[in-house]
Amino acid sequence: MKRYGNLYCQVIDFENILSACRQAQKGKRFRENVLDFNYHLETELIRLQKQLIDKTYQPGAYRTFHLINPKSRLISAAPYRDRVVHHVLCNIIVPIFERTFIGDSYANRIGFGTHRALKKFAHFARNSRYVLQCDIKKYFPSIDHNILKELIHRKIKCSDTLWLIETIIDNSNEQEGVIDYFLGDDLLTSVTRRKGLPIGNLTSQFFANIYLNGFDHFVKEKLKISKYVRYVDDFALFSDDKELLADARLEIEAYLAELRLKIHPIKSQLFETKIGATFLGFRVFSDRMRVKNSNLHHARRRLKRLQIDYAQGKIELNQVTQSIKSWVAHLEHGDTWQLRKQIFTYLHFRRR
Repeated sequence: MKRYGNLYCQVIDFENILSACRQAQKGKRFRENVLDFNYHLETELIRLQKQLIDKTYQPGAYRTFHLINPKSRLISAAPYRDRVVHHVLCNIIVPIFERTFIGDSYANRIGFGTHRALKKFAHFARNSRYVLQCDIKKYFPSIDHNILKELIHRKIKCSDTLWLIETIIDNSNEQEGVIDYFLGDDLLTSVTRRKGLPIGNLTSQFFANIYLNGFDHFVKEKLKISKYVRYVDDFALFSDDKELLADARLEIEAYLAELRLKIHPIKSQLFETKIGATFLGFRVFSDRMRVKNSNLHHARRRLKRLQIDYAQGKIELNQVTQSIKSWVAHLEHGDTWQLRKQIFTYLHFRRR
């Protein structure tokens, strides 16, 4: 396996840092922290470059909040200058790993995304009798730091770049507690090993793909599953052979245990595709796709919140329009014409 060195000169190049700054502020240019940074842009970028060159850079504190959609998740927002550094790093190392990723992994990759994943899932579901659908239990809080670093070291040998990568990993804030035991553990292993990446970081999303890249190849090449789709920690295997998928589940559980991961015991099921499989907010049947009920209820509450915020002058009409357009674009991937007509015919926004 080829390992890459001499990368850090590209990482700390001023043009790369400037480009990363522009990427980090997309859609956020008028936020106070971004405006403050941009007011002294050249000074800030030169200072950041110097800290990276001298290896005195240290990430700041995260701002955390819980997002319920539909389950509660701890979201961590890094300071703006740290988000710039995440782009600085990813601009250089993403292409190295990207060429090793399989075409059936769709999350957090340019040219992939939720809609292509849903389309492929629906195609497989409509051309296969059975599906083994799995969800990894508490994925981001369970990612083991030592294992992640070892996987990265297999492709990167530039010591300076590894210093920055490990600085970001080591400064991950505390995540939701996960106590799981694996073969060979003692009573303290689960609580003493560093684990967990902050959901919301560009680097975390990328590292999450690295962490399961070997697993993707295992499913495709060792288990010989041709119909496979993964989106972050949700994945599905399709076949007309039920026993093949039942055996695959046992091998999958054994492989994931080596990564100190477990599949969710309830959400991971083997069943006939004709009863409908749920993926990325849609229920996929042989002849149609419907919005998952819990997602629909959440969207209705969000629309009500938009109406209230607009009426009280907390948001402007262009923000309302942008939010609704985004949701409609997602709905259009299912058979939702009557649903959209029902919702939007009587949807009005008025100032008080």
